[in-house]
Amino acid sequence: MGIMAAPVIVSAAESANQKPVKLFDGKDLSGWKGLTEKNEWRVAGKVILDPKDAKKFTIEPGRGIFVNGDQGKTCNLLSAGEYGDCQLHIEFVVPKDSNSGVYFQGQYEIQILDSYGKEKVDYGDCGGIYARFKDGKTYEGHPPRVNASKKPGEWQSFDATFRAPRFNEKGEKIQNARFIKVTHNGVVVHENVEVTGPTRASLNESNQRPESAKGPLMLQGDHGPVAYRNIQLTPLNLP
Repeated sequence: MGIMAAPVIVSAAESANQKPVKLFDGKDLSGWKGLTEKNEWRVAGKVILDPKDAKKFTIEPGRGIFVNGDQGKTCNLLSAGEYGDCQLHIEFVVPKDSNSGVYFQGQYEIQILDSYGKEKVDYGDCGGIYARFKDGKTYEGHPPRVNASKKPGEWQSFDATFRAPRFNEKGEKIQNARFIKVTHNGVVVHENVEVTGPTRASLNESNQRPESAKGPLMLQGDHGPVAYRNIQLTPLNLP
């Protein structure tokens, strides 16, 4: 018998009475850890496009945001806490042509990319649910409905409701993960999209961690400069 895929509708009552978790207090990166020992993520006050090179940031000291190091390339960053069903609000900014991603449970990526101005977008563009990868081939990616990207150097946001995969008492997966709704800068780009397994560069691929009921939020740090702020996750108990 195959995995059953049924639409999930989330009501206000089902998401009520959950306590939001601030994953970044603006002061330090306690509550986060690098995927490898080479971890150069750091807190900053502001990032702006480098006037000499729009593909880089000029980083100003202070608090309120965090950035993937002075070189704009370091390891992926994982939340210390692990989560299942959730609603996530996260804000990000990239310079020209840069690339990052938000991995729910460290497994299922919403892509971040400088996609500003593109008329035709695919799963690899900003707001896309990234493809899976096997035997040298990508498959099952989901492009955003529309391109809602802002210009490089401008802050953007994702708001997503995510339903974790389900497992039986034997630990066998009986339902796939699902993005119930994803908005990019306030524009709906996905509704009720099933993800049959971990997307490319997930924890499953990088350190053989399998799918599970809960997992950390992972932010990609090795594909180019990126900064984040205002990360709030609300755990849910979806049907």
